[in-house]
Amino acid sequence: MLAYRSMTDQNLPIEGLELPPPMHRIKTLTGTVAALKRKRKSEPDDAGLIERLKAGDEEALQSLFNRYAAKLYNVAQRILGDVADAEEVIQDVFWTAFRKAKSFRGTAQFSTWLYRLTVNAALGKIRRSKKNKEVEYEEYLPKFQQDGHHKVRPVVDWSNTLDEKYAKRELQQLLKQALERLKPVDKSVVVLSDMEGMSDKEIAVMLGLTVSAVKTRLHRARLFLRGNLAGHLGHSAA
Repeated sequence: MLAYRSMTDQNLPIEGLELPPPMHRIKTLTGTVAALKRKRKSEPDDAGLIERLKAGDEEALQSLFNRYAAKLYNVAQRILGDVADAEEVIQDVFWTAFRKAKSFRGTAQFSTWLYRLTVNAALGKIRRSKKNKEVEYEEYLPKFQQDGHHKVRPVVDWSNTLDEKYAKRELQQLLKQALERLKPVDKSVVVLSDMEGMSDKEIAVMLGLTVSAVKTRLHRARLFLRGNLAGHLGHSAA
């Protein structure tokens, strides 16, 4: 059994998170976000750790956890929107990495493999929970006339007035609510691109999509988010 420290509260230990029975053999993986960031700066590259992980070295697993857990947790939490679910996903990801290390062929970076495991685990949890409330995008996408002009005119640029009307926390809450309404894969694309700063090519590898599919999903998702926020601000979504 692992005993993680909460990745959102550096002072509260989280005990008793249930794991698959074989995991009790692995030493406790511990650390806080700040501590993990400090450790990563002085650690060696992944190659040696990966070879040790393939040989079943539990200390290598601890080192890789120290290096990547904080970033992977951020991705999982942003996709899932739930602290407990994100922590469970991260446990599953490192347990999977330990069990399947020999299947890693090195054709992509090890971090890319871990990100892919994380996103897939998060999407799988969403599918199983059936809690996701998707909405049709069309209502929030721009509408155009046959000549290419917007149906709703004039087109208002309300982005410069956001700070005047809403506090930062309120804007974050509005954006979070809008993100929750995206289709899970689209939400993952937005999180990886706009919040994690990854390239379209990297995202395509992680999600098993083509680069053009990533671009299309990202474009539509951004338009949806913009339209959703516009409605909250009293403007036309279209």
